[in-house]
Order: sequence, then structure tokens, then C-alpha cells
Amino acid sequence: MDDRPDAVSLRARGMLALGVVYVVWGSSYLAMRFLVSSAPPLLGAGTRFLTAGVLLAGIVAVVSGPGALRLRPSWLGSAALTGLLLPAMGSGLVTVAERHVASGLAALLVAGVPLFVALARWALGDRPPTGTVVGVVVGLAGLVVLLAVRDGFGGTHDAAWWGPPLVLVAALGSSVGSVVAVRLPVSPYPFAQCAAEMAFGGGALTAAGLVAGERVAVDAVSGDSWWAWLYLVTFGAVLAFAAYAFALRALPVSTVSTYAYVNPVVAVVLGATVVGEPVTPSQLVGGGLVLLAVVLVTLAERGGPAGRGTGHRRRESGGGSAFRRASVAA
Repeated sequence: MDDRPDAVSLRARGMLALGVVYVVWGSSYLAMRFLVSSAPPLLGAGTRFLTAGVLLAGIVAVVSGPGALRLRPSWLGSAALTGLLLPAMGSGLVTVAERHVASGLAALLVAGVPLFVALARWALGDRPPTGTVVGVVVGLAGLVVLLAVRDGFGGTHDAAWWGPPLVLVAALGSSVGSVVAVRLPVSPYPFAQCAAEMAFGGGALTAAGLVAGERVAVDAVSGDSWWAWLYLVTFGAVLAFAAYAFALRALPVSTVSTYAYVNPVVAVVLGATVVGEPVTPSQLVGGGLVLLAVVLVTLAERGGPAGRGTGHRRRESGGGSAFRRASVAA
């Protein structure tokens, strides 16, 4: 691993950015719960990402110039694919599911993302270090413990049997998107690429909502839902995506993927304190295992072959692989 001062500083800033992702995306599960309490889920998620994409594109135009927004056809194709897998399939399906799944439970189910990422990397010939595998196993054990007691875990519109499986489908889409993204051509301006991805994902969700018959009655949407939508646009999308983008440039992908372990802890705590979702002894034990898994995976990726080669070598290869996108929790 490169221990030069500039590399150390980059890693430190990357970990700080990852900390922002931990907190903001962890709280986004609760915000999505408030959003779908009175707003249509597909349109709510779709307009959220469309608005965030426009805002981020505006920031790119001001900071880097309008030319940064010119994307080649291959870059647009990459944005369309990752936009469908990550903002649309990942975050969008979670938003839909939270009408029938509690925010804490949804976050706990998403904790399977690192497992899917590790399996996908293995299938593509990039074997994770032993410590990463151990960390994934420990994290999944924590997930099992956390899911052992599910009483009182209904969503804003009661419980539905298909809610948890839908969250798992979202997690799978996010995992696939995170892995294939590093192999796709992208713009050397990562935030321009991110804006395009959110626009594609948001457009797909909005179209799906209209086809499904969703409509927005302004007077029927509560103030809590409007505030949640605004938070998800500004913090959950623009700020957290920017932090995630920087973390992915500075850290190995498996280290960044540990957000899926920390976010459930944040989500469970917020769900319990803000809306009274239950906290059981099994959740406390499972939360401890999740945190242990974060430490194991982070240490393994920092010292193992993936940690030495994933971030720094790919950064040297150019902008196409410097930006790995994004998240089911956005």
C-alpha cells in the first residue's frame, strides 16, 4: 500500500467522506418512510432523483464549466445502465417496499449487499481477501440475529409478504451495479456522470409511476413527506452521492461497501427513537456483529491484494474507472 503523505491524506479524506455516507444514507431509510407515508412511492423517488440530477448538473456546470456536461454516447450508455441498476432498481424499489416494511428492517436486509458484491467479484475472477470473506460472513451472521425477531416491523401501510423480498431484489441490483460500474467507460468528470445516472434512474422511476397510475395530489401529501423528499434530494442524493463518489476514488470498493453494514445500525437507532420501531436484545447483538464486520472488512481491504490494487491502480488508469457508483441506500 502506498504510504506517501499524499496517499495517506487521500485515504483519510476518503474515510471522512465514507463517514458522511454512513450517517446520511443510514438516516435516508427513515426519510423514505416519511416520504411514502402520504406520497406515491415511484413518483416520489423518481422526482427526487430527477431533481437531484438537475441540481448536481448545475453545480458541475458552475464549478467545471458547461463542457463537463458533454457526455459521449458510451458514457451515456453507462449512465443509463447504472442509473437503472442503482438509483432506480436499488433505491427506488426500497422506497416502494417501505410502504410495507419498517425502515430498520429494510436497512437490515440491504446489509446483504457486500455478500452479493463479494460473490460477483469472485465470479468475475477478482477473489476478495480472506479477511473480506470472514467479514462478510460475520456481517451476515449479524443480519440473521437482527432478523430473528420481527414483531412490530410493519411499514407505513401495514405489512406485506412481498416487501422483504423486494428489498432483497433492490440489494441485488445495487450490488450488480456497483461491480459492473468499474468496468464501464465513464466521463472524466465523475459528478457529471453521477448527474446523468440520477437523471436516467429518476426518469425510469417517474415513467414507471405514471404507467402504474400514480398521481400527486399536492394537498394530500403531508408536510412530513415534503420535508423528507427535500432531505432525500439535498442530503440523501446530492451530498451523499458526492461523498460516495469521492470515497470510491480514494478507497477499495469493498471498504466503501461497508456502508451497508453501518447504515442498518443508524437506521434501526433512528427508527426506534423517532417512530418507535422496536429494539430487541437480538438487535443489539446483531448490531455488534455488524460493527465487527465493518472493522474486519476495512482492515482486510486496507492490507490485502484488493486493497493495494483496487483504488490506486485504477485511479492511474484514467477517469473511466475512477468513479464507482452508487447505492441502494441513496
